[in-house]
Amino acid sequence: MSFENYRQLTLSRRANGVLLITIDRPEKYNAADEQMHAELANIWKDVSADRDTRVAVITGAGKAFSAGGDLAMVERMAGDYHRVSHMLSEMSDLVYNMINCEKPIVSAINGVAVGAGAVAALMADIAVMAEDARIGDGHVKLGVAAGDHAAIIWPLLAGMAKARYYLMTGDMVTGTEAERIGLVAKALPREQVLDEALRIADGLATGAQQAIRLTKRALNNWVRGAGPIFDQSAAYEMLTFLGPDVVEGYTALREKRPPRFPSAQS
Repeated sequence: MSFENYRQLTLSRRANGVLLITIDRPEKYNAADEQMHAELANIWKDVSADRDTRVAVITGAGKAFSAGGDLAMVERMAGDYHRVSHMLSEMSDLVYNMINCEKPIVSAINGVAVGAGAVAALMADIAVMAEDARIGDGHVKLGVAAGDHAAIIWPLLAGMAKARYYLMTGDMVTGTEAERIGLVAKALPREQVLDEALRIADGLATGAQQAIRLTKRALNNWVRGAGPIFDQSAAYEMLTFLGPDVVEGYTALREKRPPRFPSAQS
């Protein structure tokens, strides 16, 4: 299979059928615009179908894994029913395509991961994170409900108490803390993250392929069982994109000031 149509994901084939996927928009800290979001949603179907790929590793170019949604994209979506409807479908594809990908996925979280970046980071089967990197779901700080991947995977990984805290406050988690609470499998010094992810991928790629893939499929039934929760959370996120709080959220970010959400004013 050819991956030549991808523009913001750089793909390179390594030994033993390991495919390295690099989120490649470093000048924007790998923030996801419409093009990148679509590519992140679609790549996993292609990985699953590609006979030459046994394991995929995803990382970010430069200092970041992915710094969330591009603010210009957020502005274009706010109040736009058709864009919001499209994004609802596409965010579902991103989550479910990762769950249903036949091949194991390893994430090498080399820097900040927010929004769609956090989806790719935490929906991976095995996540390796830099100790000083930060990951989080900042939707509520933007004025929209925590959607994307949050409700489907955070409670399973970190437990309900931690999920409630981090998703309702929007606080970020360091790699060290993420490992402690079970959000990621390993936390290492930043310079070791990609090498360790590739080492894990190589072990998976040279292991018993059917056994590994069927183990992934069975384990992901825990995640599939939470599918209705994810579907609801995604719809809630898109609903709040049609309200006034998100306008104040992105305006405050543009102006680098604390937001004054209309829903919080007396």
